[in-house]
Amino acid sequence: MVLFLAAALSVLVTAGIIYVLLSESIRFFAQVSLWDFLTDTQWTPVFEDKHFGIMTLLSGTLMTTLIALAVAVPAGTVLAIYLSEYAKPRIREVVKPFLELIAGVPTVAFGYFALLFLTPIFQEFIPGLARFNLLVPGIVIGLMILPYIVSVSEDAMRAVPNSLREGAYALGFTRLQTGLRVVVPGAFSGITAAYLLGMSRAVGETMVVAIAAGQQAKIATNPMEGAATITSYIVQLSMGDLPHGSIAYLTIFAAGLTLFLLTFSFNILAFWLRRRYREAY
Repeated sequence: MVLFLAAALSVLVTAGIIYVLLSESIRFFAQVSLWDFLTDTQWTPVFEDKHFGIMTLLSGTLMTTLIALAVAVPAGTVLAIYLSEYAKPRIREVVKPFLELIAGVPTVAFGYFALLFLTPIFQEFIPGLARFNLLVPGIVIGLMILPYIVSVSEDAMRAVPNSLREGAYALGFTRLQTGLRVVVPGAFSGITAAYLLGMSRAVGETMVVAIAAGQQAKIATNPMEGAATITSYIVQLSMGDLPHGSIAYLTIFAAGLTLFLLTFSFNILAFWLRRRYREAY
């Protein structure tokens, strides 16, 4: 009964979050058309000339996510292959806890690390890089999601039976060929699930982009310039004095609902890929 109540509590909390997002978002869309919300290219809910184009915030979110995945996916895959196929047990026991320590660092510390340490270094090598930009926060978010991708991918690779590896060695495969042509395809469902889990984590990251990416709401086309993301906007407006129930206040929930639907779609895709390509040994 205790375990059932603990599980039910998580379901109830999730249902409560969805209820709040939906109920407040319905009030928002009663005043703003869904078409304008999806197609407008300006986001100025607190200005006199109000615009509610979510694509403005969504572009910044997707830009930082793509940069993070460009960092984390290759590095995470290579590191997972190394831990699964090359590393000795003693090395594996050191590397995996170290990665888990990275996952435990507060995100606000990563945000100031990106703003005060990495950005000045990158400005020395990249002319025109703004103080607030999307490039450095994207790279830092990639480092943040690296432990998730490595851990899940390595677990999926280690689940591949040794008989497949031994068969590849018997055919003359090298260890690298075995890892790339036997182990990775055999663990494909788990690896793709790791990628999508990391993507969901990157999309929902808040403090790094709120601190280091800037607060200017515009269509993000250049990663060397700053732009607002959905999460940074929610933080920005939540810290201000907004009248409860005003249209500007309701935009927080509309943006949150958009973020929820985005991450939910990624999770559904990961679940489908896992079932579609899962190998049963």
